[in-house]
Amino acid sequence: MSKKEEHIRKPDWLKIKLNTNDNYMGLKKMMREKNLHTVCEEARCPNIHECWGTRRTATFMILGDVCTRACRFCAVKTGLPNELDLAEPERVADSVQLMNLKHVVVTAVARDDLKDGGSQVFAETVRAIRRKSPFTSIEVLPSDMGGVFENIKTLMDAKPDIMNYNVETVRRLTPRVRARATYDRTLEFLRRAKELNPDIPTKSSIMVGLGETKEEILETMDDLRANHVDIVTLGQYLQPSKKHLKVQKYYHPDEFAELREAAMEKGFSHCEAGPLVRSSYHADEQVNAAAKARQAAGEQETQNA
Repeated sequence: MSKKEEHIRKPDWLKIKLNTNDNYMGLKKMMREKNLHTVCEEARCPNIHECWGTRRTATFMILGDVCTRACRFCAVKTGLPNELDLAEPERVADSVQLMNLKHVVVTAVARDDLKDGGSQVFAETVRAIRRKSPFTSIEVLPSDMGGVFENIKTLMDAKPDIMNYNVETVRRLTPRVRARATYDRTLEFLRRAKELNPDIPTKSSIMVGLGETKEEILETMDDLRANHVDIVTLGQYLQPSKKHLKVQKYYHPDEFAELREAAMEKGFSHCEAGPLVRSSYHADEQVNAAAKARQAAGEQETQNA
């Protein structure tokens, strides 16, 4: 590949609209004051201004900001993590309550240094949010926590509204793109989560533009559906730095529309697909009916108070 081919020019449809309004600035200030991390910032998400500034949603990143893995697509820092912060679940819950969020996503760095993969802190965070904001729906996006069944059970016992674990890419590219995580263990994680609680929707995300074919994307969708995954998101991979994998292709919005149509035909209950779509993008619109009913009940209760 020539130097000219190595760097593909970013198309116009990937331009991002900045929105540094009071919502955005207020949320950023609160994150600093509470000593909290968000994947929105750490992973350099292109939708941070829309989510923070317009939708008032955020994805909290717990268990620190240093990951034990070095995936070749991810901008999160990697290295030796700090000690666990056992007060973190309450701080996250306080922030969710303060912001009066209707839907919150909780993700984390991989903590392969911990026997439970951080599942206990994850579960405590879900329970803390539930106590302080009982009508807020909660989506969790953990690492594979070593693929240990007991760790998955610990998190599912906390009863999040959506269990999200990302396959990230197609089978052929997984060894090159992801560190330690495997394609089959990802599918097993999602299958076991569904077996533990069939009523909780499961979700996964696919990045495109890493050199996969359309046939491989469709095969990945089939594998997710075969393991009873309900929701899928598809977005364009963007190279976060020169150290990371290069973009091999920028998909046109029309191609994303075709992929979304294919996903719905395969039986997914919901599919977000677009150049700037990320795993938690418009996550508030993907909540199951039970969570929506709980939100409505809470709003009615507030009005009657």
